[in-house]
Amino acid sequence: MQRAIDLNADLGESYGAWSMGDDAAMFEVVSSANVACGFHAGDPLTMLRSARLAVRHGVVLGAHPGYRDRAGFGRRALDVSVDELASEVVYQLGALDGVARTAGTTVAYVKAHGALYHRLGADASAAAAVADALAGAAPGVVVLGPPESELERASASAGIRYAREAFIDRGYLADGRLVPREHPDALVHDPARAADRALELVETGGLAAADGARVELAPDSLCLHGDTPGSVGIARAVRAALASAGHDVRPFA
Repeated sequence: MQRAIDLNADLGESYGAWSMGDDAAMFEVVSSANVACGFHAGDPLTMLRSARLAVRHGVVLGAHPGYRDRAGFGRRALDVSVDELASEVVYQLGALDGVARTAGTTVAYVKAHGALYHRLGADASAAAAVADALAGAAPGVVVLGPPESELERASASAGIRYAREAFIDRGYLADGRLVPREHPDALVHDPARAADRALELVETGGLAAADGARVELAPDSLCLHGDTPGSVGIARAVRAALASAGHDVRPFA
């Protein structure tokens, strides 16, 4: 059955004085961009360049807040109180939105990064604090996150629209969690395999976990990581496969 699906990527995770790497090419392929807001990566200049690329290519802009942890790229779990966590997420959203407005666009959704993403999926108190803060600070913003998570439940309670995502280039465990990055099955590098996974997710709503068990995800958006080796080739293969099958790639927000 043909359907519409969003294709998102984590972008803007370099720094203004450095090259944007493959970001420019990725903006040509995706329909939504999760842009780092300065805490785990990125800076104001990179945010501005990302916003301009989003406008140029008709890509919807999302905030990609993380823990205040550049050294660990936001992938380390930090002992941060729920109040501090909520305020830092809103702070990062505001920073990107302010820069984006100078480029003629705004932030439409929020997707947490790394260890923060996993905490909000599992920690009910943290998820509720963040959802309530977003509902007050940015009415109308959409939250993108893991299916059947504490964040999805907290967003519903706060009256926030929630979109589910699934990862094309990451392996899954049978319980729906991602395979840890140090495991050999954590990343998908082959463009053809990534394209097959994307089609399976769109057409069946799920895919096989690392142990062969079936994981049901029912995604609204498919994620590719911009820092995965060969990310542009993977993204182009996925986009081409979706188009060939008659699926419409368009933003969820």
